[in-house]
Amino acid sequence: MGRLVHLVVVLTGAVLLAACGAPPAAGPSAERSLILATTTSTQDSGLLDELLPEFTRATGWHVKPLAVGSGQALELGRRGEADVLLVHSPAAEEAFVAEGAAGPRRLVMHNDFVLVGPAADPAGIRSLDGAEAMRRIAGAQAVFVSRGDDSGTNAREKDLWKKAGTSPGGSWYQSTGQGMGATLRVAGEKAGYTLSDRATYLAQRDSLPLTVLSEGDPGLLNVYHVIEMTERAGARVQPEGAAAFADWIVSPPAQQLISRFGTEKFGQPLFTPDAGKAEASLGG
Repeated sequence: MGRLVHLVVVLTGAVLLAACGAPPAAGPSAERSLILATTTSTQDSGLLDELLPEFTRATGWHVKPLAVGSGQALELGRRGEADVLLVHSPAAEEAFVAEGAAGPRRLVMHNDFVLVGPAADPAGIRSLDGAEAMRRIAGAQAVFVSRGDDSGTNAREKDLWKKAGTSPGGSWYQSTGQGMGATLRVAGEKAGYTLSDRATYLAQRDSLPLTVLSEGDPGLLNVYHVIEMTERAGARVQPEGAAAFADWIVSPPAQQLISRFGTEKFGQPLFTPDAGKAEASLGG
């Protein structure tokens, strides 16, 4: 009986110690984790793999990235299901910020869009500007593979068709409803044309039977902004985490990482850092 009483006392003491003085389990707490809704190009190019670990080391915040089209990223922000956005659809971003649930929108970086297709170039678009290239593709009814996903790239593609004065349709115009990497692979399989951000194309170039055929058009500039969400979008939003990420990605250390990203592998940076610049000066 004495041994039983002793065991009960020991177990009771252990429970009290666990309740009052035991340290919490290891790992990031929910309060130090944030959700980043971003474009597929930042993931498919490998940029997130470079940036996010450095952000966590610098701030202690852990990031869950959701790589979707810019339109979907904005919708996640609108519903309060993301804390911070990294997107590249300027007109849609401006309209979104005007709704009032978002905080600051800041310039981060740019690269450009390129029209890619088979080296044989059946529509004859090589070296043409974007709108004329689209007119040629439509006139030849050459296969064009669209993302069709309300992304920033898809929005720019629609702008190009509008400038070209044509409405694509028919069996030659095909939509994947997927991200940039998947759409490039489909275009390669079908020997078709597509519009891509340069970073994702370069990251996948070695596995694609596609080449850059139209580039350098000022209308193909591809600009990225970071947008902080606020609690006006929903109680789940973490403004502190959003501000931490936005402040960090426009800081000199992050901008230096962006300026170097891709140089070793591709011989050129995949993005140009732009924090603090006047947007009107880009591409000049």
